[in-house]
Amino acid sequence: MMLIIEALTTELAVRTTTIQAVAAIEAVIQPHDVWTYQALTDLLAQNSMKLMTATHSINDDILGYCLYQVVFEQAEILRIGTHPKYQRQGIASQLFVTLNEELQACEVDSLLLEVRADNAPAIALYEQQEFTIIHRRKGYYQLPHQPAIDALIMQREF
Repeated sequence: MMLIIEALTTELAVRTTTIQAVAAIEAVIQPHDVWTYQALTDLLAQNSMKLMTATHSINDDILGYCLYQVVFEQAEILRIGTHPKYQRQGIASQLFVTLNEELQACEVDSLLLEVRADNAPAIALYEQQEFTIIHRRKGYYQLPHQPAIDALIMQREF
């Protein structure tokens, strides 16, 4: 599958459609903590916030995305996701390749992210991408009638 990895455009109609598509993926993969179209739009109004998408080269469907923030020499991934129909096909890895190139061009020293301690597939992906665990937030994720899950803070140095 051929992907086009690109930054969010400033062209309003395409930008709106892109953010709507990302919000739709969010609703599927983050049902307990979904970031809506409005929440994403509000975040992206900040200059430090960036959105990168992975689009199918034939049908223009957005299959994955990475929402990240760059502040001076520090970057943080706030969200990274792939539509469930396309998971385990290397889309997130391709997003990371482009993101890493972008961050190195911006002279970023390190990249942070947070992940649920029970999300083994994501942790494996991040370790493949040279992230290491630097901190554990005990019982950070809490849902009613379920045991609390730790959050792992992971970092990659450039």
